[in-house]
Amino acid sequence: MVDRTNEKQASVTIWQIAKAVMSAFMGIRKKSDLESDAAILKPVHVITGGIIGAILFVTGVLLVVKFVLS
Repeated sequence: MVDRTNEKQASVTIWQIAKAVMSAFMGIRKKSDLESDAAILKPVHVITGGIIGAILFVTGVLLVVKFVLS
């Protein structure tokens, strides 16, 4: 019998994590995408992606505000 859990974990890409986090930030999500991400992604992937996404978002907002006010 072949163990497919290691194969699924090895196939996680940065793009899949970023896509899951971005869609969660925007609040839009297809049920099929949610189910496939739940089967593939680990909580640590989503938490790390969320922290990085939040840092990038806050940095982007600060840069836009700094640009507009200068």
